[in-house]
Amino acid sequence: MGGFKHLVVVKFKEDVEVEVEVILKGMEKLVSEVDAVKCFEWGQDIESPEMLGQGFTHAFLMSFEKKEDYTAFTTHPTHIEFSATFVAAIDKFVVLDFPSVVAKSPA
Repeated sequence: MGGFKHLVVVKFKEDVEVEVEVILKGMEKLVSEVDAVKCFEWGQDIESPEMLGQGFTHAFLMSFEKKEDYTAFTTHPTHIEFSATFVAAIDKFVVLDFPSVVAKSPA
């Protein structure tokens, strides 16, 4: 097993002044304050043809050792506070929470 993953794919609102840098700084602060988060990665789509991306522009991936750590993260006060700010800037999003299976480990 590869632990538990929390993947969020988003499209930010076009009519809202969104400082993506501010959102990312907030996300980095959040994951640094919650020990249960073992890894945090994010990226902006630069490759997908528009039809395939369906307007989604950013992906955020958090890794946890086990599902219980993820559950604790969702109720952490810092997560709750940040989520309100984050959701206000989002037009649409997809969330996947899943136990991961490692098919190939990093070298």
